[in-house]
Amino acid sequence: MEIDGSWGEHAFLQSRINTDIGRAIVRRAEAAGLRPVAIRRFGRRADERRASSGHRWAIADARQGRISMRWGSVDDPAELLEIPLDGSTGHPTTEPAYLVCTHARHDRCCAVRGRPVAQALAHADPENTWECSHLGGDRFATTMIVLPHGLCYGRVPAERAHEILTATREGRIVRDLFRGRSSLPNVIQAAQAFARQELDEDHIDTLPPLPDAIHQTGSQWTVALAHAHQTVRVRLNEDWSQPLLSTCAARIAAPVRTYEPVSLHFTSPPGQ
Repeated sequence: MEIDGSWGEHAFLQSRINTDIGRAIVRRAEAAGLRPVAIRRFGRRADERRASSGHRWAIADARQGRISMRWGSVDDPAELLEIPLDGSTGHPTTEPAYLVCTHARHDRCCAVRGRPVAQALAHADPENTWECSHLGGDRFATTMIVLPHGLCYGRVPAERAHEILTATREGRIVRDLFRGRSSLPNVIQAAQAFARQELDEDHIDTLPPLPDAIHQTGSQWTVALAHAHQTVRVRLNEDWSQPLLSTCAARIAAPVRTYEPVSLHFTSPPGQ
């Protein structure tokens, strides 16, 4: 949802929209299994913000086989409480949207590192570039997501922003900055990252998970991915990192979950 102007620590509760309406929007979205994110245009002047009365909104479906994005607008944020959340309304688009986290009140690193990236993208593609609220993974700032595919990137330097834009247009990812797809569980994202590296794959839709893809035995995981009429089975070991500070504002170090690759092998479907 477009919320112009400054945001507090929580963009929907501490912004120019009514707090009760913002809370209701968040609760409704989360109850439907959606992740609400605030967006705003990069570099809009104060007089432009004051003159703006409408709020653009979008619903993006990043699930495999259901990739889609629809845009609309409302004059009053309360109208968002009546809009269907199933993708049945709004105007469909095939254009990507580049959302860069610049949410300073949530973590100052996101603003310091994110704004140059947003500026570079906005210079190249102003219509499809947005600053956004907290995406998660602050220790990877700059963080950004490309919709509707839900392509998450981290530690993006401004000088490589255009590389992400070009790759997206060509149906590819920038592999060394890529953090995974928002619609997939963490262990599948880790398995895909390892397989992409081993197979030198950078196409967006390559290596999709197969039905019942995940199997766990203790700390060992096996993930089944499809590739060139074969099944790629990736084994990973789940562990915990050394304690680290997860945000710029963090004062207490804590471990985070990690997945270490163990092996990768191919199997052919029956009859081949």
